[in-house]
Amino acid sequence: MKAATRQRLILLAAGLVSLSLIGQAALANPPSAAPAAATPVPFPALPDMPSLGEVMQRDLHTGLAISGFDPVSYRLGAKPQAGRAEYELIQNRFVWRFASKANLEAFRDAPGVYAPAFGGFDPTGVANGVAVESDPSLFAVVGSRLYLFRSAENRQRFLRETGLLAQAESRWNAVLLSVAR
Repeated sequence: MKAATRQRLILLAAGLVSLSLIGQAALANPPSAAPAAATPVPFPALPDMPSLGEVMQRDLHTGLAISGFDPVSYRLGAKPQAGRAEYELIQNRFVWRFASKANLEAFRDAPGVYAPAFGGFDPTGVANGVAVESDPSLFAVVGSRLYLFRSAENRQRFLRETGLLAQAESRWNAVLLSVAR
C-alpha cells in the first residue's frame, strides 16, 4: 500500500473516531431546557441573515397570497371568491389575485384596508406567540379588519374572547421575527 493511501486512511479513521466521541459526549450530556421566556438562538456567533421581509402568509407552491382568494371579496359577500389569473397584482413581493378588475383597483388604492391582519396568520396563534397558518375560507371581518383562522374553533374563540385581539397585537412584532424569510 502506498504511503499517501495509508495516510488518507489514517486521517479518515481519525476523523470518524473524533465524530464518534463528539456524538457520545452529546448523548451523555443532553442540553438543559431553556427557560420558557428565553428565545432560543441557534448560532449566537453568526450574524443575522438578510431577510426578505416576508410578512404575509402565502402558498409555498404557487406564491399566491391567501391561497389566491380575492381579499376585497371578503367584504362584499358571505363567502370569499377565488381570484382569477387575469386580475393579478404583485405588490410587496406577493402575488394577489382578484375576482374582478374593480376589486384589483380597490386593493391597489388601499391595500392596508383589504389585506388580512397579522399577515394572514391565525390571530389566536399570534396571541399565543406563534405564526400559525390559516385557512382563507375561515374568516371574520371585525370592525374594519379581516382575520383568517386555522379552524372554526379558533374563529369562535377569537370572537368570544375579546382580550385575544389585544394579546395578538402585542405579540405580533415578536412573532413576525420568527416567520420564515
